[in-house]
This record gives sequence, structure tokens and C-alpha cells, in this order.
Amino acid sequence: MEAKAIARHIRITPRKVRIVMDLIRGKNIGEAFAILKHTPKVASEVLEKVLKSAVANAENNNDMNVDKLYVAAAYVDQGPTLKRIHPRSRGQAFKILKRTSHVTLVVKER
Repeated sequence: MEAKAIARHIRITPRKVRIVMDLIRGKNIGEAFAILKHTPKVASEVLEKVLKSAVANAENNNDMNVDKLYVAAAYVDQGPTLKRIHPRSRGQAFKILKRTSHVTLVVKER
């Protein structure tokens, strides 16, 4: 039995989210929340919200015991990229790629 939570179109690059996500993959829920709380990265706030949602889904929808949950799978996919232009000298224009992420967390019971 598993419960899943997905956050789409998060305005942070997948590369930055993966750094924090690798810290919590396979950990117990309490330990994962502690790691996210004390990690000074913007992605940790996003992952904490998604983890809370996954735990709530497990408890309310699947009647799972919250004390036995762990992060079974955690992955991030690239979402749509917003393309912006930065004007430069002599009529040039440089592209700015504002990347987005789709975050997925799966929790299971031990």
C-alpha cells in the first residue's frame, strides 16, 4: 500500500530540488521532516509541503499508520520552461530560461 503527492509547475529548477530530495529518499517520515526543517535551501520548503500532503493522503485516504511511514520514492521531473529575453548591447538579446519542476513523493508503510 502506498500514498502519493504531486506538486506541479513549481518555479524552481529540478537540479536544485534534486539536491534536497536525495537527502530524504528512504528515510522515515519524522527524520525526513527534521532534515527538511534544518536544510537552508528553498527546495526544502516545497518538499516539506509535498511530504505533508503525502502523509495526509496516506492517513486519510488509505488508513495507513503514520508512525510506520517512510519515503519510498522521491523524484522530480522537468516542467515547462518559461522563456524570457534579456536585452544586450548592439541590439543583441540573450535568452533566460526559467525552469519549472514537477515534484512527486511516494510514502509506504514499513
